[in-house]
Amino acid sequence: MKVADIQTGAKLPDLRIDITAKLIVGGAIASRDYQDVHHDKAAAQALGSPDIFMNILTTNGLVGRYVTDWAGAGARLGAVNIRLGAPNFPGDCMTFSGEVSSVDAESGEVVVAVAGRNRLGDHVTGTVTVGMPA
Repeated sequence: MKVADIQTGAKLPDLRIDITAKLIVGGAIASRDYQDVHHDKAAAQALGSPDIFMNILTTNGLVGRYVTDWAGAGARLGAVNIRLGAPNFPGDCMTFSGEVSSVDAESGEVVVAVAGRNRLGDHVTGTVTVGMPA
């Protein structure tokens, strides 16, 4: 996709991600986050959580995947500004949605507003700046 093909207000297709213990633990290990609440259910429950939960680095990676899957192989991720809300637990389903907030045809920069929601509400919200080919 090229920057000339993108309009402000364009909606990105939704992306559904099934949240599994394997995804949560694998994401934590891959990002070298060994905090026990991301792999040890008993430790998470001792702190008041019903189960292990996803770390922000895994969420950040999934946000990047969502935007680059839409933008295509020629796109470059720039700023990723996200805020966490409701936790992602095993058994949840997170659905990403997005909308183009702005397009700068001269620089090739596109800003996309993203949200990832689960049964508890917004897990993640924010914006991603992506550089698009001319």
